[in-house]
Amino acid sequence: MKTLTILEVGNLGGLVAMIIGIIVIVAFVISLVITVIVKLIYESKDGRKFSKSQFWQTMLISLLICGLISGFVCGGM
Repeated sequence: MKTLTILEVGNLGGLVAMIIGIIVIVAFVISLVITVIVKLIYESKDGRKFSKSQFWQTMLISLLICGLISGFVCGGM
């Protein structure tokens, strides 16, 4: 018996798009929390300032790592 993917069942494209959107939103929120924690740790020492470019670079790196992890979890090995 042939196994069917979610797209082969029919008319579930919206469901797939919604699942992908939820994954992206959750990854964005997680990376935002990680970036704020990194900012607080960075600014707690010696009165240093965390610039906007450092904030967005940290956010991007964290988002990429979250994407790699979710790709590994959802895609398998």
